[in-house]
Amino acid sequence: MISLAQLQHRLGAELGPSTGTAVPRRQISGVHISELEDPTPYLEGGELLLTTGIPFAGSLSGGSARVHSYVGRLVEREVSALGLGLGAGLDAVPAALADACRDAGLALLIVPAGVPFMNVSRAYWDLVSRAGQSDLVASLGTQTALARATLLPDANASVVKALAQALGGWAAYLPAAGAEADAETFWPSSTHGLIPQLREQAARLNLGALHSAATFQIHGSDVVEHPVLVGRRIAGFLAVGAGRKLGKADRQIIQTVCMLLALKAQQQQEALAAGAALDSAVAKLLLGGHTDAARMLARDLSVPLPGGPVRLLLLKAAAAEAPEAAGRGLGEEAGDVVGRLRAEHPLPWLPAALRGCRLRYSEGAVSCFILDALAAGDDVEAPVAAGGNGHPPESAALSRVLPLHRLAEARDALVEVLLSVPPGTLAVPGSGQAVDAQVEEWIESLRNFPRADLVGTVRSYLRHRGQWEVTARELAVHRNSLRHRIATAARIIQADLDDPDVAARLWLGLRRA
Repeated sequence: MISLAQLQHRLGAELGPSTGTAVPRRQISGVHISELEDPTPYLEGGELLLTTGIPFAGSLSGGSARVHSYVGRLVEREVSALGLGLGAGLDAVPAALADACRDAGLALLIVPAGVPFMNVSRAYWDLVSRAGQSDLVASLGTQTALARATLLPDANASVVKALAQALGGWAAYLPAAGAEADAETFWPSSTHGLIPQLREQAARLNLGALHSAATFQIHGSDVVEHPVLVGRRIAGFLAVGAGRKLGKADRQIIQTVCMLLALKAQQQQEALAAGAALDSAVAKLLLGGHTDAARMLARDLSVPLPGGPVRLLLLKAAAAEAPEAAGRGLGEEAGDVVGRLRAEHPLPWLPAALRGCRLRYSEGAVSCFILDALAAGDDVEAPVAAGGNGHPPESAALSRVLPLHRLAEARDALVEVLLSVPPGTLAVPGSGQAVDAQVEEWIESLRNFPRADLVGTVRSYLRHRGQWEVTARELAVHRNSLRHRIATAARIIQADLDDPDVAARLWLGLRRA
């Protein structure tokens, strides 16, 4: 950047300090001319502001308050210096102006009478041109606009729009496939039709492996596509089309946008990681058998818990990848891996359920997923050919439907199953047995009743097909006590035990239990 001292040296007697001191070597970002009483809305900071004194000339005789306010606004806007042109309205520097500038620390320069302001502006740009900085200076406003855009709620869209406007073309940001990021953002709206081609070109050029920019043509126009990196991982791609040759300043602006998009992606990843850590803490409590503590923590952290029965899936990484297993299998990748495992029966709902699962916990090479059984779907009882090529080295085991509080014991049993499962296989113990999730909940509710053995009472009542005398004699209780227990059981499960369908389902469930 050009300094005030350089500009004064260039102009000689046409620009000088208001006092006998040397001109400061303060940097300036441009020369601006304004006779407004408040020019700050049109300034970005760092300028040499030139004026003939019109904004405050009428107030000099009435006091210095207006002058101090004027100078204060310039200092607040971080203007580098004020240049006063003499001859047009003022023949000398007003004492109030000199005092205000001195008190505020604002450099005050004098442009002698008869010297056009154009001379000062022309000298500045001549210096900029000679220093090879003309393009850089022109980009300062864009850099400022980009920085401000990152603070907006829709930061990515605002940054992309600012970039496209600065280049006079179009721009688009495409999150990497599988990345936890927003959808594509582009500007103007007519760019939407280019998105499929941009993704295709990114895959063809293998940008994910090269980590470098590439240039190609779409509809006869040059397109430059840059990877947006967070560490060594690609978060997305920034594509631009300017319709002209990009200069040094253009490339610097593009790199700035890549950096800003990377920062936003990193912030989003950190927020997701923090949320995943909280979800994992709840899952760890559930798997440890601390159901009540898990419910309390989930309520405090606003972590949603399944409202009914669940299924537990354990995913074991390959032996060679065990040290890195904690970071794998806990995102989109888990659904893809499990979808390629061999299974006795297909589970088409499982990959999607894993991708949307929040209750995840990883320990060593094993990752645990707690799935909502009611939202997951039913297993498809159709045979699947075992073997084949392309199966991953991981293995997995999926539990049957079970209540939330039985996750700990189910996990222990499922670990034993997982240890015996060959690589590339998904085991589902007991998959040949039909499991009624609602009946499981009924039985658990009856088991939790503290004042009587409702499970034994209902089992005996159903075995004797609702015969009061025989059932009461077997249980050694009075008939009225038996009637009270059966009524209590019906109220707890909210179903009629004399309904044949209810009785049949509950009897089968009690036999399994």
